[in-house]
Amino acid sequence: MRIDILTLFPEMFESPLNYSILKRAQDEGLVSISITNIRDFAADKYRKVDDRPYGGGAGMVMMCAPLFDCFEHVEKLSPHRGRVILMTPQGEPFRQAKALELTREDRLILIAGRYEGFDERIRIGLGAEQISIGDYIVNGGELPAMVLVDAVVRLLPGALGDEQSAQDDSFSEGLLEYPQYTRPEVFRNMRVPEILLSGDHAKIAQWRRQQAMERTKAWRPDLLQPSDPPPEKCSS
Repeated sequence: MRIDILTLFPEMFESPLNYSILKRAQDEGLVSISITNIRDFAADKYRKVDDRPYGGGAGMVMMCAPLFDCFEHVEKLSPHRGRVILMTPQGEPFRQAKALELTREDRLILIAGRYEGFDERIRIGLGAEQISIGDYIVNGGELPAMVLVDAVVRLLPGALGDEQSAQDDSFSEGLLEYPQYTRPEVFRNMRVPEILLSGDHAKIAQWRRQQAMERTKAWRPDLLQPSDPPPEKCSS
C-alpha cells in the first residue's frame, strides 16, 4: 500500500511515522508513506494558501489552486490514483470497519486541512470522501490523518506479527475487548480469574465472549444491536 499525505505541516509526521509498528511496516515494505507540503505549490512569494471566505465570517479558508496543483503533482507519483480522503469534522465517523475497508486499497491520498476548512470546490473537484475521527475540533487535519494511518497500517497483513491481535481488538466484532491479564497470578490480593488458568480453551473463549458483551453493554451500549444475544453465563 502507498499512502500520500498532503499537509501544511509535514514536520508533524516525522516522529509518529518513525516508531513502533508504523516504522516496522515501512521497513518491511508493507506500506510506503509520503508527505507533501501543500505550501510548496503556492503561486506567490509569501506561499499563501488561504484567503477570506466569500460572504464574510471568521477565519480563513484553504484555496483551491495550491491544493489542486499539489494533488495533481502527487497523483502522478504512482500509477494508482488512490482513494482521496479529506480529514474534516464534517466527514463520516471513522470506525474499525472503515479502517479494515481501507486496507483493501492500493493507495490512499489523505488531505489534512487547516483554518476554517476547505473551499467546497476542493471536495467536489477531487471527488474526495470526508472522514472525521470524532465529534470534536482539533487545530487541523494532521492528527486525524495520523490516527487513520495508524489504524489502517496495523491491520495490514504482517504488520502486527500476530494476526490474532487485530482480530481480538475492541470494535473488530462490534464489541469492546475482553479484559486481559498477565503474570503474576496474584498482585496486591487481586487474582487472575481461575478460568484463564484452566487450559480449557473452549471455556476461555466463552468467558471472553461473555466479558466482551458485558463490558460493551455497560460502557458502550450504543454498539449493541437489538438482535445481539444476551451474554452467556460462564463461571469464572
